[in-house]
Amino acid sequence: MFYSKTALLLHERTHTGTKPFECTDCKARFTQNSALKMHRRSHTGEKPFMCEACGKSFASKEYLRHHSNIHTGSKPYKCEQCGRGFAQRNSLHQHLKIHTGKCRSY
Repeated sequence: MFYSKTALLLHERTHTGTKPFECTDCKARFTQNSALKMHRRSHTGEKPFMCEACGKSFASKEYLRHHSNIHTGSKPYKCEQCGRGFAQRNSLHQHLKIHTGKCRSY
């Protein structure tokens, strides 16, 4: 059940493949205007979300949230082989290489 007709419409687009929002720079298409707006930042370089701890800026709140793990000490990405934790997913991916295929890739 969806809380609104708009939410249902957006969900239906995942099944129909309808992508009505097009980037004027590269012709990439999106199901939601918000996704297009986020994508446009890759062309403009806009990074409106700034880390209060170090001043680094990000294109999305999600990128900032992941970055914040560096400052908080949170290590949500765990290696299943050795148990070591990492603040960022890409650090886990780099670490997995030392196990020469013993860890499964994410």
